[in-house]
Amino acid sequence: MRLNDDTLAQAADTLRAWALDEELKERVLANPAGVAMSARVAQRYTAGSEAESAVETVRANALRGHLGSIECAGESVRSAEVAASETAEFVRLAGLIGDSELDSTVSFDLSHIGSVVDAQLGLRNALELAAAAQAAGTYLMISAEGSDRTDLVLDLYERVSDAFPSTGITLQARLHRSRADLERVMARPGPVRLVKGAFLEAADVAYPRDAEPMTAAYLEMATLLVKAGHRVNLATHDAGLVASLQAHLGEALKGEHVEFEMLQGLGTELLDSLHRAGYATREYVVYGPQWWLYVLNRMAEHPERAIQALADLRG
Repeated sequence: MRLNDDTLAQAADTLRAWALDEELKERVLANPAGVAMSARVAQRYTAGSEAESAVETVRANALRGHLGSIECAGESVRSAEVAASETAEFVRLAGLIGDSELDSTVSFDLSHIGSVVDAQLGLRNALELAAAAQAAGTYLMISAEGSDRTDLVLDLYERVSDAFPSTGITLQARLHRSRADLERVMARPGPVRLVKGAFLEAADVAYPRDAEPMTAAYLEMATLLVKAGHRVNLATHDAGLVASLQAHLGEALKGEHVEFEMLQGLGTELLDSLHRAGYATREYVVYGPQWWLYVLNRMAEHPERAIQALADLRG
């Protein structure tokens, strides 16, 4: 049996829907057998359960010439108490990065530290984390979330950026609104991480993933950032898109304000080849037990990875 493009697209949408299904996540992670099985799948995409293991992964990646970014996986926290404990973990992570003297940023979802409980709570926790990152000699990279949270994310980003201008933000090229959002964030000095966008979105909100309009939007936004001299992380594992960026922008991609960024374990050979060719490169490392959304979205990007997940269950 051969899987056609429509079947793969439907499988990807199913995985993205599961990624956002908090009830399903709770059921799976409440079952010891489910935890054990799913953890074996997750280990392909994460650096383990503790911040120390993520720091050591970044240290190993640095030997290959890559900068780092570390995230404690998690999102959509619904409790102020949990948000406080997760913020404390990020503060601890920032301290470990500072102690390691590695060049690594701290990445996170605002909903992980309380923004959907209360926007002011999310802001207070983000400011605490930004201060810890600055004390450690680094800065924050705020991740993108679903389009229903984009206004909240951008509003809080701007308020954090008022106090900590080096704070970075992530934009999703496939969202129709992102071209206008780019002008908004380019008014601030922090880096922009440009991604395709991995979330399940309606057709009136986002271009289909890997469709020509999405690729065109990515290239347009990347070109504006690079030519303006604005700090940008071109975050993609798509070799074809990387080649298009090189064709459009040439040696400008080797400017000090440009980095290529990829997720740990995905696009490894491509990132290594970019480093050897003289481009600045950064590898994004994830750790922690709340990996559900992250791992399912990685699988959704290439649904064939579900077959690999079945193989991983054999141990």
